[in-house]
Amino acid sequence: MEKVSFYSLVKNFKAVFIDSYGVLKNHEGLIDGVQDSIDYIRSQNIPFRVLTNDASRSQEQQIQVFKNLGLKGLREEEIITSGMLARQFLELKITSGKVAYLGTENSAEYILQSGLEHVPISDVDLNSMKDIDDISAFLFLDDEGFDWNLHINKTVNFLRRKNLPVIVANSDKYYPVSKSDVAIAIGGISRLVEYIVDQKFIRFGKPDSQMFMYAFDELNKTGTFAKEDILMVGDTLSTDILGGNKFGLKTLLVLSGNTRSDTVDLKINSSGIIPDYIADSILS
Repeated sequence: MEKVSFYSLVKNFKAVFIDSYGVLKNHEGLIDGVQDSIDYIRSQNIPFRVLTNDASRSQEQQIQVFKNLGLKGLREEEIITSGMLARQFLELKITSGKVAYLGTENSAEYILQSGLEHVPISDVDLNSMKDIDDISAFLFLDDEGFDWNLHINKTVNFLRRKNLPVIVANSDKYYPVSKSDVAIAIGGISRLVEYIVDQKFIRFGKPDSQMFMYAFDELNKTGTFAKEDILMVGDTLSTDILGGNKFGLKTLLVLSGNTRSDTVDLKINSSGIIPDYIADSILS
């Protein structure tokens, strides 16, 4: 597939959805030139939304992170996170009891702002029926904040004891930690546990359509947009591009993150996930 220029392409759309990691930033920080790209989008009067599977930070915290990296001028309504959707689900569906979680206390505080009491899986006594009965839902949050051996095993054994809603706040299976290496993300851990306990978990974030529907509905509060008016830009076939394709958006795969130029054809052919366009980045 022939590469295109992002600047030339985006002018053909009324709005753009942009992935965060691999498009705006990477393991080294903000990608050089991204501020110019965001300024260019604004100069064309094209509204955009940053869609991220990062469930550990609020919109305000996401903006501050970008600001610290050097990206200025983002607004709250321009940030859509999988954590927002997980929090909304819990507020609507879980009205009593405790929520047990695997992850960090900071993530739990953000997502569980509804007032539900929450407890790390490390503090749950599997020999106490009261402890188990008091829990109404389980939440996969982060790939840190727990002992990988002890607490993943404890999660498995807890879920074997009780049938309850299990929510995965970040569906990413892995994330880059260097130019060539990745680390396992909570989405990957949750899939392992899901397979072991033979249950279906509730997932938020790309490629599932809830995030795209939420962003689409929020965007349409500011104007009138059809799906064909929106370009989805991402660096990962299995989340950004698959999700955009499923939702009916035009998709642009950029080669500045998870997908590299030397493997892009192989990944497209092996996955069957086909972007509408490919570009090196959003920098020109």
